[in-house]
Amino acid sequence: MMEILKSAKSLNLPDWWICAGFVRSKIWDTLHGFNERTPIPDIDIIYFDAVNIDEVEEKKLEERLKSLSPNIPWFVKNEARMHLKSNLPPYTSSVDAISKFPETATALGVKLDEKDHVILTAPWGINDVVNLEVKPTPFFIETKERVAIYENRVTKKNWESTWSKLKVYHNNSCELLK
Repeated sequence: MMEILKSAKSLNLPDWWICAGFVRSKIWDTLHGFNERTPIPDIDIIYFDAVNIDEVEEKKLEERLKSLSPNIPWFVKNEARMHLKSNLPPYTSSVDAISKFPETATALGVKLDEKDHVILTAPWGINDVVNLEVKPTPFFIETKERVAIYENRVTKKNWESTWSKLKVYHNNSCELLK
């Protein structure tokens, strides 16, 4: 994980984080006593650069990372442009974007500071991820459409088939969280 973090740091991106499954899955693997890390489909690196929102730049960054670590499935996104894809108000920062991820247990990011110390951001805290609970972020219980997106996502991900101790909150229990 440190090599992946160092590779991401080498890009010198503004307001960068490695987020979502990279963090969440490691926590769940540890809490389930797994000896090996569960494979994750991609390494999500986000950053916030309002000056250059060209998607081509993201692909160039992915290529730079692939040249450093060709076996890593890099996925780089500039959160300053992601509202255009999701038809939402613009994000103000990467942490703002992370706060609007579908699940609280996924709304996590890590990066390295100038001395290579690991920094964690967790806009909704870490209680849900360490208590093995999958719940929607407050943003995803604001509308029925977002609740449906959350529900479809957790059903499709089927995380409890890998991490059997998880408690996933579904549509009817999401109403109780409001």
